[in-house]
Amino acid sequence: MANRKPKLNDNGKVIRYQVHVKKGDTVQVIAGKDKGKVGEILTVLPKIGKVTVKGVNVKTKHVKPQAEGESGQITTFEGPIHSSNVMLYSKKQNVASRVGYTFTEDGRKVRILKKTGEIID
Repeated sequence: MANRKPKLNDNGKVIRYQVHVKKGDTVQVIAGKDKGKVGEILTVLPKIGKVTVKGVNVKTKHVKPQAEGESGQITTFEGPIHSSNVMLYSKKQNVASRVGYTFTEDGRKVRILKKTGEIID
């Protein structure tokens, strides 16, 4: 996977991309072959700006047997997709929305869905 190599800045440090979703968020895929699917974020990869979503971009891998007498197997796993191809999703109102930020009465900064006003955190 050549595109998984992180980019470096002029000082040789890894560039980290700002990702608008967190692990555990429910998102809807808005572009690509899995467009329209809804799933939960399993991992966030800020070094390459991608996320893995449960049930999205499922790939298969053929694993050779390691020990003698053991049989090979086919495993499936979720591949990463670019974070710009997912949008936060409200389970209550079944709608995808952009993320916004606001402050609560006690001064905490929280994420909200722009369409519904629902607080995520």
